[in-house]
Amino acid sequence: MSSLALNTDATSLSPIGIFLHADPVVQVVMVGLLLASIWTWGIIFTFVRKLGRTRHQIARFERDFWKAEDIDAFHRQEGESDLPIAKVFAAGVAEWRRSTAGGQVDRGGTRERLATAMGAAVAGEIDALSDRLNILATVGSVAPFVGLFGTVWGIMRSFTSIAAAQNTSLAVVAPGIAEALFATAIGLFAAIPAVIAYNRFSHGINRIEARLNRFADGFHATLSRQLESEVKR
Repeated sequence: MSSLALNTDATSLSPIGIFLHADPVVQVVMVGLLLASIWTWGIIFTFVRKLGRTRHQIARFERDFWKAEDIDAFHRQEGESDLPIAKVFAAGVAEWRRSTAGGQVDRGGTRERLATAMGAAVAGEIDALSDRLNILATVGSVAPFVGLFGTVWGIMRSFTSIAAAQNTSLAVVAPGIAEALFATAIGLFAAIPAVIAYNRFSHGINRIEARLNRFADGFHATLSRQLESEVKR
């Protein structure tokens, strides 16, 4: 099996042999799709580690936050963290301090500004977390058509070979058809993992966004209760 894969003879129909004897245009298509596939797998491995680590850190932060008795002390300890949930928390604390710094506090306006500040923080963190996810969507949608272009070009080459040799035997048309189908296979090899990964990672990011929003809502409720007690004093 391995000797077939490494065989450079075009008649053996090995991957290396098909590539080396393919038309230059089809070779460019194959190389481009292989590079796209390598790039896709690099993004997939990066996202798997990033999302897993982010979910674990968010769970730890939430657990520690709801156990904390002093929000100011917790903010001094965790407010400078780069975690998405810590950025949402810091945005809420910053807006709370700005809104309650004056002598008279507008409860309705403070609540609205708190919701806006933390909502903007959630949106910003999700945008940052989704970085390069669009590449998977692009590869998943474009790679099959790029492979199809190589397929069409290879079949055109087969018809040209038939016309030049005036012979319709399999030996004449097989190389062109083989490279055409190989280009299609590489296109699917790049596109299928990209589409699956895009859907899975989008689902994971949506779950993180929902968790950040739930935390923001809970923190907003906590600050609202504190606002009521501050105003009554």
